[in-house]
Amino acid sequence: MSLEDDIKQEKFQSEHQKASINILYTGSWLYNVNATGLKKFGITPEQFNVLRILRGSHPKTMMLSEITQRMIDKSSNCTRLVEKLRQKNLVNREICENNRRQVDISITDKGLQLLKKIDADASWNITIDKLSKTEAKELNRILDKLRE
Repeated sequence: MSLEDDIKQEKFQSEHQKASINILYTGSWLYNVNATGLKKFGITPEQFNVLRILRGSHPKTMMLSEITQRMIDKSSNCTRLVEKLRQKNLVNREICENNRRQVDISITDKGLQLLKKIDADASWNITIDKLSKTEAKELNRILDKLRE
């Protein structure tokens, strides 16, 4: 469906304005598709993001500030997300022996297993597969260019 049909707007001030609105709308749409798909695994997209970050550093621990820097949504409350994941036994939080103010965070085996299940179940993130590899590469190039 076209952007015009989705948001019930026929005209835009320019193609650039339409592109900006299209990016915002599509980002929100993708978020909702992913949130719905991840719900069956009992986590939110933000929690999934934290788990993926921790898997990337595994077996090394990370500080909260390091996780926050790498998050997709910088406005997420990382402290709250980590605590929710800890309550689900998906991450560990330990006070650093050398610095009592530092908290080291790591993914648990249960967290790694959950990510394996999510990775194996491609149905939750099938929308982006509509693009060919060449189209995805070009989209990535354009989006990277916007952030330069």
